[in-house]
Amino acid sequence: MPHDTDEPTGMLPLNLVLGLAALVVIIAGMKAGADLLVPLLLALFIAVVCTAPVQWLNRYGVSLRLAAFLVLGVIGAFLGLLGLLLVSSLSTFVAALPELEQQFRGAYLQLLTWVAERGISIRPEQMSQWLDPAQATHLLPGFLGELGNLLMQSLVVALLVVFMLFEALNVRDKFSQALRNPAPSLRRIGEFSLTLKRYLAVKTLISLITGVLAWLLCLLMGVGFPLLWGALAFGLNFIPNIGSVLAAIPPVLLLLLQSDGGLFAALLLTGGYLVINVVMGNLVEPRVMGRALGLSTFVTFLSLVVWGWILGTVGLLLSVLLTMTLKIALESHPDTRWIARLLGPGTPPARHEQED
Repeated sequence: MPHDTDEPTGMLPLNLVLGLAALVVIIAGMKAGADLLVPLLLALFIAVVCTAPVQWLNRYGVSLRLAAFLVLGVIGAFLGLLGLLLVSSLSTFVAALPELEQQFRGAYLQLLTWVAERGISIRPEQMSQWLDPAQATHLLPGFLGELGNLLMQSLVVALLVVFMLFEALNVRDKFSQALRNPAPSLRRIGEFSLTLKRYLAVKTLISLITGVLAWLLCLLMGVGFPLLWGALAFGLNFIPNIGSVLAAIPPVLLLLLQSDGGLFAALLLTGGYLVINVVMGNLVEPRVMGRALGLSTFVTFLSLVVWGWILGTVGLLLSVLLTMTLKIALESHPDTRWIARLLGPGTPPARHEQED
């Protein structure tokens, strides 16, 4: 009997070491293949979201292929119109950079004067190296290069979405032909797809509302290029914890430098962004999502660090989405459900569970 009880205990460290070794290999492979993995992940998530309206149209008598073309056409037209508006706003912003640079220089000189009046010992040439506005112009070529790379990746993602969406229409038939008993696998895939689509739809809708509210706020406060800041708020809302803060910094600084702005107007704009983020992020989103789709605060921040290190900037945007996908996948199998519960926010057990 002692030998039987000692055997599982002796195997536990070995299984743990093998599991950690496999995890290290997987993470190293993902980091090495990040350039290939990022477009595939983006296309996969977009294709999963697109299957919902395709199936809705199919229930009303539209064929699957025609429904897929209609959905892709509507999404493409919307993104194309939004892209034209953003390009127009961005070109106006680039044209206004010299004037903004002059305003920044004036604010910079005022800052130096204020520091000198307070008797703070600091070398002006050192601050000039930290806050030289001319450095911003050196970033423009790199930014335009990154923008061109983004457009090329967007084209690749769009093509992958088309192929993945048509491939997803036949996934049930393929599983039925490949497996002897496809019912359990199809049930888990259905649960995984439904939960993932719900999360993506809710998160995208909340981010869209946040972006619209930010656009309206900047428009009412007289901030230049409000559409650009609204789109920035929409995109950065996918980054947990720090995304909303990063989205508020450029418009607040711009309003602080504007002739019709100032410190009081910038504080009002900061308060408006704070209200939007508190209401949407802390009140609306948890109620719509539900605790079943939640992550603990530590896991959310850890996912931001880990996925950002593995996949770069896109990893920051998709950190919660990727962790939620992992959590949903772990919840779909009984043997790994305990890991998914560790990733969650933690709910107090029910009274009958405490009594048991």
